[in-house]
Amino acid sequence: MKFALFALTLLFSSLPALAQTLPPLTKTGDVVYGRKFGVALTMDVFQPEKPNGCAIIYMVSGGWVSSYSPNTPGTYAPFLERGYTVFSVRHGCQPKFIIPEITQDIHRAIRYIRFHAKDWQLDPDKFGISGGSAGGHLSLTMGVYGGPGAAEAKDPVDRESSAVQAIACLYPPTDFLNYGQPGEDAVGVGILKNYKGAFGAEADTPEGRQRLGREVSPIYHITAKLPPTLIIHGDKDALVPMQQSESFVARAKEMGLVAKLVVKPGGGHGWPDRMPDYTQMADWFDAQLRGVTK
Repeated sequence: MKFALFALTLLFSSLPALAQTLPPLTKTGDVVYGRKFGVALTMDVFQPEKPNGCAIIYMVSGGWVSSYSPNTPGTYAPFLERGYTVFSVRHGCQPKFIIPEITQDIHRAIRYIRFHAKDWQLDPDKFGISGGSAGGHLSLTMGVYGGPGAAEAKDPVDRESSAVQAIACLYPPTDFLNYGQPGEDAVGVGILKNYKGAFGAEADTPEGRQRLGREVSPIYHITAKLPPTLIIHGDKDALVPMQQSESFVARAKEMGLVAKLVVKPGGGHGWPDRMPDYTQMADWFDAQLRGVTK
């Protein structure tokens, strides 16, 4: 099981196959955005020579495990060449931490970036978020849950908002209670049984799975504040059914929100060359954050 999890983690968060020529940039590695039980939570910052004032917060997450290996800027080339400052965020990993605890790490990361926006020449109202699979799930989670910090917080970082203004992600789980078909429970069981560590002890009972499944499924928390959302998903994905993205986008559109699904014919859970997809996501961020369209 450990080997399977490791292999799938690499699949979820692996880089596109083609190396990219990067524009001049400054990388600041292992920026500590928080601490958790004495362990540092870190991110890498990739700032282009001519930043455009917008941030792309990239979720380094596969199977809700945040490994160091994907932290290579090649995958961020379409963002960096347009002037986006990219924040490659790592979070506490399952099974040590479950999804609701992981989500708190992402809230903290976004608040930290916003608190230091001037340091990175950022407009605090132009934050995009991205990721694939579990990283896509966390991106949508922040889209529905992100919001104001606590005004009374002792740490000024925690007073900042964790809201994002645009989302572009790949093949995300969105509804663990209707996973592929109505009533299909995948809260650490069934097709996702190897990921029970991400759901914790509450996944031991049907009642617990129903409660937790609703909490951690972004589709149940869509409101008018959901930012413009782009999802790219393969129609042959055997691990995260394309129905997950279809349902999310349909629900958002029913509410009159901006949401788009791009289907990759024959695409599984990832495909060899995703650079055109990252370029498409960069186009989405251009339109939603900068008002620039081709």
